[in-house]
Order: sequence, then C-alpha cells, then structure tokens
Amino acid sequence: MDLEITNYNNRFQIKGTLNKLNLKTFNAHFANIFDKLDEVLLDIERVNAIDRAGVMALAKLHNESITKSKRLSIIGLGCKELYQHFKSEEPKQTSRDTNIATGNIVAA
Repeated sequence: MDLEITNYNNRFQIKGTLNKLNLKTFNAHFANIFDKLDEVLLDIERVNAIDRAGVMALAKLHNESITKSKRLSIIGLGCKELYQHFKSEEPKQTSRDTNIATGNIVAA
C-alpha cells in the first residue's frame, strides 16, 4: 500500500506503508513543518508497515521538534514493527532494590 497523508487542523493522519521507497513523500510533506506550526499531531494508527528508514524519519521529526522547541505528538498503535522498535523491557530488580521498595532497612 502506498503512503497517504491527510491533514486537518494540524492533525496528520498517516496511512499505508512508511518505508525507504516512499520516504521522499513523507520528508517533502513534513519539510520545515515546525517553521509553520507550533504543534503537530501525527496519527499512525493506520500505518500497516514501517521499515528502519521510516522509523528514522519519525525520529528525525521528533529531534527537529525538540531543537525548535515545538510540540510533536504521535498517537496510535501503528504497526507491530514500530511498537517493537520502541518497546523496552523493564529492568530486573535486584534483591537490594526489592528490600528498599518494601521498606526493609538494608545496611550497606
């Protein structure tokens, strides 16, 4: 499926596949977006596939928003690949962490 981007009131809905082949469309659509808008909302609920280049494009847009002190919100679950990319495992607790969390006194 091709990439389709629609816009209504600074809410951009991205639909289809975001990959290396259609990255030019994505980049052209969002080039200098933060020079025009202070807030951008990306809805990725209908993104059905994304590759590394697509993830990097979203990260680049995020970094630009930080650099220019603008607000970027990304909503929607998107596709499995994107979720897996940003999913992080919770760190395992050590017995010392558990004792502190339960209020036990631990002598160092």
